[in-house]
Amino acid sequence: MEPYQLGLFLGAAALLSVSAAAVRTKRPLRTSMLSAFCGVAGLGAVNLLSGSTGVSIALNYATALVSVVLGLPGVIALLLLRGIFLI
Repeated sequence: MEPYQLGLFLGAAALLSVSAAAVRTKRPLRTSMLSAFCGVAGLGAVNLLSGSTGVSIALNYATALVSVVLGLPGVIALLLLRGIFLI
């Protein structure tokens, strides 16, 4: 399996698990929108504070998708991956 296919597979699995969790709530659309908003706000906060912390996450399609689909845990995962791989 190529890295591109693995990324698509993991992204689809994450989207399905987040969607399944949102459907179980009383208000799935509100829950999904709130999670997406928190993810985008977290990504913005990381980049806004990058001057004082020295840590930033590049804004591209992949990071935007991760922050919208996974929310704040996705942004935290991006920060951990950045720290692990020193990117």
